[in-house]
Amino acid sequence: MQPRAQLRGVLVGTGYFSQFQLDAWSRIPEVEISAICDLSTEKTAVFQQKYGIPRAYQNVQEMILAEKPDFIDIVTPPKTHHAIAQFAAEQGVHIICQKPLADTYEEAVALAQMMSKYNVRFMVHENWRWQPWYRETKRLIEAGAIGQPFSLQFFMRMGDGWGQDAYLSRQPFFRDYPRLLVHETGIHFLDTFRYLFGEPTSVFAHLRQLNPVIKGEDSGHIWIQFAGGETAVLNSNRYNESEADNPRFTFGTMRIDGSEGHLRMDENGRLLIKKLGQPVQEHSYPIPQTGFAGDCVYALQRHFVESFLEKRPFESSLQDYMNSINLVEAVYHASAQNKTIQL
Repeated sequence: MQPRAQLRGVLVGTGYFSQFQLDAWSRIPEVEISAICDLSTEKTAVFQQKYGIPRAYQNVQEMILAEKPDFIDIVTPPKTHHAIAQFAAEQGVHIICQKPLADTYEEAVALAQMMSKYNVRFMVHENWRWQPWYRETKRLIEAGAIGQPFSLQFFMRMGDGWGQDAYLSRQPFFRDYPRLLVHETGIHFLDTFRYLFGEPTSVFAHLRQLNPVIKGEDSGHIWIQFAGGETAVLNSNRYNESEADNPRFTFGTMRIDGSEGHLRMDENGRLLIKKLGQPVQEHSYPIPQTGFAGDCVYALQRHFVESFLEKRPFESSLQDYMNSINLVEAVYHASAQNKTIQL
C-alpha cells in the first residue's frame, strides 16, 4: 500500500527543466503538487493536464497565500530567486530552489544571509551528485575498491554551443550569461568533486571563450587540490562535440586513480574497475534510463522528502552549497589572475 501525500507543494516556473521536476514529484506518493505558477497560461495548462495539477496561477505571492503549501519548488531564472524565497520564508514555507542561486556571487551571498533570518528549511536543487554513477562511485571508494584515491579526471564535451544558433533550441539565455561554463555547468562538477573528496584547499584554472556569439566562457581547465591530498581536474567545453549517442546522459567520462588500481566511468554510466596487475572488470549496478541523467532529479527529490519528514539535514543545504559557490568564485579569480588561489 503506497503512503498518502504528507507534503503539499507548489512549483513556480515552467522552463525547460521544470518538466523533470514535475515528473519526479508525480512519482513520489508522499507529495502532492497542488498548484503551478507561470506568466504563460499556455505552459501551465500543458503541465496541469500532464501531471494532474489542480490549479494554476500567474502570481507567485497569490499562489503561496491561497495554497498555504508546506514547500515551494523554485524553477525560475536566478534573478527572481531572492524575492520569491523571501516571500515564501515570510509565510513559513520551506524551499527547494534551482541553481544558479543568483546571477552574481554577491547576490548569492545576500540570499544566504537573508535566509538565515527565517525559521524555514532551504535545499538547493543540485542534482549532479545524485546521478547514480557518482553515488555508486562514492560507495566503491568508501569500500576500498581502488585503495586510497588520489587523482580524478573528468572530460566533458557538450557540442551544444557552437555556431550562430548556440543554445537557442534549449536554453537561449545561456548566450547572455557573462559567466557561463563554470557558473552554470561547472558548478555541478565542483560540487560533485566535493561530494567525493571533501573540501578543497586550492584551485587553479584557465578559462576561455570559443564561440564569439556568446558573452561568457565556454571552455575551461580547472585543477583542484583537496585537504586529503587528492587532486581533481575538470577538462571541459560546451563548444566541441561528443561522440556519445547521448552527450547529456553522463556529460562525459571520468577516471579516478587510487593506490590499488583505478575506476573509470564511460559515457553510458558503466563503471569499470582495474586492480593493479589484474584484468579490468565491469562493476554492475542499476542505471535508471528514465528522467534526467540517470533519474537524478527523482533521487534528489526523494532525499528532500525523506530528510524533511525525518527531520534530517539536507545534503545540499544552502549553507553547504555556499562552499561550492565560493569554489566557483575562486575558479574565476584563479583564471583572471593566472595564479593558484588558496581556499
